[in-house]
Amino acid sequence: MTTMSSKIPTTCIYCGTGCLLFLKVRDGKVVGVLPSSKGAGQGKLCIKGWSAHEFIHHPDRLTVPLIREDRGKAFQETSWDYALQRVAESLNKITQSEGSDAIGIFSSAKCTNEENYLMQKFARAVIKTNNIDHCARL
Repeated sequence: MTTMSSKIPTTCIYCGTGCLLFLKVRDGKVVGVLPSSKGAGQGKLCIKGWSAHEFIHHPDRLTVPLIREDRGKAFQETSWDYALQRVAESLNKITQSEGSDAIGIFSSAKCTNEENYLMQKFARAVIKTNNIDHCARL
């Protein structure tokens, strides 16, 4: 049996530093990482960067949106369109009845700086709240 291997360039997801790395792919599955000599990491990765791939093929990883229509009921798979529609409706309902500051937004260090910037713009410009935080405190 022939094993197909490749290295795919990408950016580490664990903080906003932007270290470049290569995903080692064998038979269509990510099996490891290698640092790139280019970019912020300059050929090095932190401990999180070395494990940046472990969640990709985990059996518990969510691959479709889940929604619970009624409290106490189980989550059910749904479409992205329906899930996003429900989120928008819920955010609108809360802001109309309780005000914008009843909503808090949490982002992630696993997002890029650009994605975190967009999240805070969404919180401040769309939701009209300053209640935004993330876990990227180093």
